[in-house]
Amino acid sequence: MIVDFHFHLEEGPYSIDWLRRTAKTIETLEGKAGELANRPHSLAWINEMNAKLTRRLEQGCFSAEWLNYYLDRGKQLGIQRFGIVDHLYRFDEFRAYYEKHMLLDDSELGELQRYWLDRVCIGSIEPFLELVRQSQREGSPVSLGVEADYFPGGEEELRTLLGRYELDYVIGSVHFIDGWGFDNPQTQYKFEGRDLNAMYRSLFDHVLGAVRSGLFDIIAHPDNLKVFNYRPDETVLLPMYEEVAAAMKAADVATEINTGLAYRYPVKEMCPSPAFLDIICKHGVPITLSSDSHYPDDIGTMLKQAADLAVRTGYEEVVYFERRERKILKLKG
Repeated sequence: MIVDFHFHLEEGPYSIDWLRRTAKTIETLEGKAGELANRPHSLAWINEMNAKLTRRLEQGCFSAEWLNYYLDRGKQLGIQRFGIVDHLYRFDEFRAYYEKHMLLDDSELGELQRYWLDRVCIGSIEPFLELVRQSQREGSPVSLGVEADYFPGGEEELRTLLGRYELDYVIGSVHFIDGWGFDNPQTQYKFEGRDLNAMYRSLFDHVLGAVRSGLFDIIAHPDNLKVFNYRPDETVLLPMYEEVAAAMKAADVATEINTGLAYRYPVKEMCPSPAFLDIICKHGVPITLSSDSHYPDDIGTMLKQAADLAVRTGYEEVVYFERRERKILKLKG
C-alpha cells in the first residue's frame, strides 16, 4: 500500500509559466479524450484545450474536478491513502502571521517577498477545507491537513490560529531563516558567500524549535536548505542530524521522505538525505511518504523509489493521520 501524504492543489504566483504548466497537466491527464487524442495540435485540439483550461481557471483549484485529477491519477499508481495540504500563506486568515515574521521591509529582499506574498495569498481557507471534507463525506481515502511555516517566537500565535480548525494533521515546515524565504529561486543569490555551516546550524535550530513546539504531527523535508545545492561536507552535518532525530523521537513526531526536491529542484535529492534518513531510522522516528506535488500529474512521483529507500534503510511501515491520530501502513505484505 502506497501513501502520498503531502501534496498541494495549487501554488502561485500566477505567471505565464504557471499557465503553461497547468495546461500541460490537462494535456497529460486528458490526452486520451476527445480532440486531445484524435487530432493533436490541430485547431480543433487547441480550441478544446482552451475550453478545458478556461473551465479550470473559472472553477479554481478548489473544485471536485481538479481534486479528482489527483485522486484518479494517484489510484492508478497504487496510492491508497492521500494527504492533502495547503500552505497557510495562501489564506487571508493567516496573512498577518506571515507579515509579522517574514522580511517585508523596503530592502530588495523585502520588496521581492512582499510582491510574492501579495500574489500567493488568494483568499479564505474555507473553500479548501470544504472541498476536502466533501471528498471525505463521499468516501475518498483522504486526510485534511495544512502545511504551516514555523517561525521562532510565533508558536502561541500559530497555536491559536490552528486551534480554530478541525484538521486530520498539521505539517510543520521551515522555509524561512531570519525572515528570508530561502527556497524561492529569486532569492537564491543570498546563498553566495555565506557560511554554509552556520546556515545549516540556523536551519536545524529552527527545525528543533518546530519539533519541540508540540504543534505538528509531521516535520516536512527537514534538510531542504540544500534546495539549490549549497551544502557543506555532510560529515559536518552528522551531529546536527543526530540532534534533530533525537528530538523528533523525544517529541513523538513523524517526518517524511519527500521526493519534491529530487524532481523539481537543482539538488536532485530527496529529503532527508540518505545519511540523515539512516540516523532518523536509528532513532526510531516514524515516517510517511510524500511527493510534494503541486500539479496532479506529479502526484506519486518517485514514491516507489522512496518506499524502496525506506525498506533498505530499515523501515517496515509508514504512517498517516486521521483526526490527529497516527495510523500505520505496512510497506510490504
